[in-house]
Amino acid sequence: MSQRLFSRALWTQNISRSYFWTSRSNTTSAFKPYYSRDFRGAFFVASAAFLVAGSLKLREVIANDSPDVTNLNEETTNDALLTPPNLSGVVLDDEHLTAFAWGSNKTNLISPDTPKLDAVRSPVNVPWLTDIALKDLGLHGEHGACVDARGDVYIWGDKFHDAESELTNRTVPKLALRGKDITSVQLSDARLFALSSSGKVFQLNLEDFSTQSTTSSPWSPTSWFWDNDRSVPFIELRTEEKLPRNDRFISISAGNDHLLALTASGRTFAHPINRKANAFGQLGFRKLDMSDPSSPGTTKSVELTPKSVVDPYAKASPFNRTPALPDLWSKVTPTNSGSADRPPEWKVSDQTSEFDDSFGFCDRLYEIPSLKGIRVAQAIAGGRSSFVRTVEGGRVLAWGANEYGQLGLGATMTIDTITVPTEVVLNRTSPSATRSRCINISTGGDLTFFMVERKDGTAMTSIDLLSCGMGQWGGLGNGLYSTAQGSPVRVKAVSGLLEYSEETKNLQPIIPHAISVSPTGHVLLTLDTLSRAGGGSGGQGRDLLAWGLNRTYQLGNGKRASLATPANLELPGEGGRLMMVQRTAREVKDLGGKVWRKNVKVEQCAVAGHEASLVYWRIC
Repeated sequence: MSQRLFSRALWTQNISRSYFWTSRSNTTSAFKPYYSRDFRGAFFVASAAFLVAGSLKLREVIANDSPDVTNLNEETTNDALLTPPNLSGVVLDDEHLTAFAWGSNKTNLISPDTPKLDAVRSPVNVPWLTDIALKDLGLHGEHGACVDARGDVYIWGDKFHDAESELTNRTVPKLALRGKDITSVQLSDARLFALSSSGKVFQLNLEDFSTQSTTSSPWSPTSWFWDNDRSVPFIELRTEEKLPRNDRFISISAGNDHLLALTASGRTFAHPINRKANAFGQLGFRKLDMSDPSSPGTTKSVELTPKSVVDPYAKASPFNRTPALPDLWSKVTPTNSGSADRPPEWKVSDQTSEFDDSFGFCDRLYEIPSLKGIRVAQAIAGGRSSFVRTVEGGRVLAWGANEYGQLGLGATMTIDTITVPTEVVLNRTSPSATRSRCINISTGGDLTFFMVERKDGTAMTSIDLLSCGMGQWGGLGNGLYSTAQGSPVRVKAVSGLLEYSEETKNLQPIIPHAISVSPTGHVLLTLDTLSRAGGGSGGQGRDLLAWGLNRTYQLGNGKRASLATPANLELPGEGGRLMMVQRTAREVKDLGGKVWRKNVKVEQCAVAGHEASLVYWRIC
């Protein structure tokens, strides 16, 4: 636009282009005679020079792939925020550990230094994670949490920063849990769950934590007795029956309203986060005994009834049927038996006041009755569903919400709620002589992936990735945009891949190293192209692929078009594939800024959060 204005100005004043460049090369000799002939001529030439300078400056900003967004004007328009500049601030340093992120930044989760930027198109560095290696990291809609090398839990997000520290400590996460040697964290809307190395599960109420006035500085005087500070809301989730001495919890997985926990012996436990924890039967049981908030030290029996049981005709014709109940925790009793002309009347007494939705809603883990006696190797929670993988045979059991086919029970299964663990058949599309065994389950929101090992009796083994559920934005990865997919379909781009192994001197299957599924519809997959790469293969890391929803640039390709097939991520500006590498770090620091240990083996790990993605260094 500036170039057009400049050309138009030259044409209006009858100034030739050749004369202009001559005057620019020799300013003194060119301007002097022109000024003597006409005073207005000098004014027009100066105006033209000013326009050229502005045009060159604008072209410099447009051509630059890494503008300084920290100097954005406060009067930036909303249109500029919706279409942010194409950032490429990734610095790959061999001496230091650098993390990078991309996607939605509305809550300043991935780039707190640029609060005026709603979205980051391409990967940019995360400064506060420099030389930091973590044990685990999770991203939610408005907050994030991580576990540093010392096992301390930190959280960040706009709601955890008050007005005084908004500008000075925006990029500094707040210490949430210290001294428990945490290994993994899980996030929900208002809760944070942490698993310690000793097998204990802790629960933190983020709503209470966001309103407290405790400082986040690790050098504060109270940090030495942080665990004794009563303003820090956390409790330990215990089981009804004490676990055997040689048994402990080894993994946790949180959905929208429920939590699944697995012990070393293969026992599966569930925890209700709030009143909606069993709205779709995802807990696997209805009745439970929980602490009575009105009478400390006592328990009361509570029944969490799924919606499909409370109101089985909710999606049917409303004629001559009981109206939907206002709350799942309401006690409903019929006042009369009804007749052919008049439906029965119901008396609804709200009992929600008896249960406190604050921090102490429930403090227990309950073993799922139908899974007693079944050794489970993996227990994972979707948004409103649950999955387990058995040790014997690698079978998959699923239950919970199924309106998009996310349980993978088949196209003929039209029931939208499954309250009993049901087996998922994974060999429908394979020959009858092929043996199938699930080796991993990954889920997020209403999207599910099964990693299946296929054996046909020969020495060659193949690995298939099957997907099901909500694929409206291409999250299934099969090239189609399907709203519902009940039968698990094969993701062809990453299934049945083979590579030559220098160690075995033959072809070996390429196994997905890690899969991260966002609750909002995009997927990040890391292929294990590093473990078998020999010295002459040129392998430098693991390929990172992305597909699915891309409305807020969460795929990191600089575009907003969703992808229905996996695609490699490329390095911004430099080109080439973005690889997840493994190396030995010279030194690793904790989030307090102190050196934790030197010569630590670390690897890059990709996390798909709510409309955002982040790559960090994880301790191996």
